[in-house]
Amino acid sequence: MVDERPSRAALRGNLPPLALHVPEPRFRPGDRVDYSWLDIPEAGALPRFDEACEARETWPATLGMIRVLDEEHRAVGGWDPRLEPETLRRMLHTMALTRAFDDRMYRGQRQGKTSFYMKCTGEEAISVACAYALAGDDMVFPSYRQQGILIARGFPLVEMVNQIYSNRADRLKGRQLPIMYSARDYGFFTISGNLATQLPQAVGWAMASAIKGDTRIATGFVGEGSSAEGDFHAAMTFAAVYNAPVVLNVVNNQWAISSFSGFAGAERSTFAARAAGYGIAGLRVDGNDALAVYAATRWAANRARANQGPTLIEHFTYRAEGHSTSDDPAAYRSAHEREEWPLGDPVMRLARHLIQLGEWDDARHAAMDREVAEEVKAAAKEAEKNGVLGHGFHHPFHTMFEDVFEELPWNLREQAEQAIRERVTKWPERAGGNDGKGNTGGAA
Repeated sequence: MVDERPSRAALRGNLPPLALHVPEPRFRPGDRVDYSWLDIPEAGALPRFDEACEARETWPATLGMIRVLDEEHRAVGGWDPRLEPETLRRMLHTMALTRAFDDRMYRGQRQGKTSFYMKCTGEEAISVACAYALAGDDMVFPSYRQQGILIARGFPLVEMVNQIYSNRADRLKGRQLPIMYSARDYGFFTISGNLATQLPQAVGWAMASAIKGDTRIATGFVGEGSSAEGDFHAAMTFAAVYNAPVVLNVVNNQWAISSFSGFAGAERSTFAARAAGYGIAGLRVDGNDALAVYAATRWAANRARANQGPTLIEHFTYRAEGHSTSDDPAAYRSAHEREEWPLGDPVMRLARHLIQLGEWDDARHAAMDREVAEEVKAAAKEAEKNGVLGHGFHHPFHTMFEDVFEELPWNLREQAEQAIRERVTKWPERAGGNDGKGNTGGAA
């Protein structure tokens, strides 16, 4: 039997075949870099909006960029927060301390003291300036490059190192991957390895705060790659519908693990521009300008606290290091990208601003770098007394069954007893040993 149906080609007629667009980064390993295609506005060019303005009035800012520090390292324009020099020095110290902490922990991972680490080099202004702009009891729902918030809020460095080393003093008892801190008493929600989950949680927390008539707001962070997750859009919808007192941050550092920002939609528009689609306020900020980050965060926080609704902030920055200690960025991006990044280094930009004000100098900066390096070294040495990866100084074995139920159910109690018996059978030499916390016996 002959098939008399017309062919697909005949049905299509003169229509061109469909083509799939696959984003491609502009530069590959070995390429020279030219950032002239980037539209970087002059510092001070964008006017500051009233904190009680209609959300739509902010939407031009989602396509521009809030910048305060100009090429002469002066603070200019309406977004200048006019911070006291002492506040600027403390902010600079915190950023330098965060970088020193990253450097020490990176070396620790290479020495086998921990399994994993993620640096925030080049992004210190975002976490630190945000921390200074927020109230101390505002709740932060972080991603994994916001260690500067914990440091800015005074969380002990030793506790951070204990968690990274998963040793016997780890407050999380080795139950989280290194760098996934949790500090409720510092307003720092548990970091999740499941990307973008923190944004719906931040919105939900903010809604609960509003329901209770509290005065605290929430803020959440994701990378630009994570903004392609469904959780991002769920958070935006709930924030818009319920006018949640929340600040949602997209840290656009140009790269996910090994795919550039185009795969998350950067070729079409800015990430801040998504605010317009949800009818909420939006700002795009020079993420390497600590004063701009502070000003935008304080503006959004004040707006949320005044029941004017949520704000989406895109922090435009660059991930100077690899995604993590498991990543080699030389395999997928040009080494010249970091050197040529037009927005510079956030630590040095703030330092040069202080120098321009006559409130800082190179000698004091060098002394500060030595001081923070010694502070981190001392914290690391103290934490190492509690053990490092693979050296046996860990929480007792039985603690893996604790902290879920107030009273352990009979079935889990049986499982725990069986697991402990099997452990004693397999490693009899460990039975009756001291676990370093005074606990002895086969249950250790």
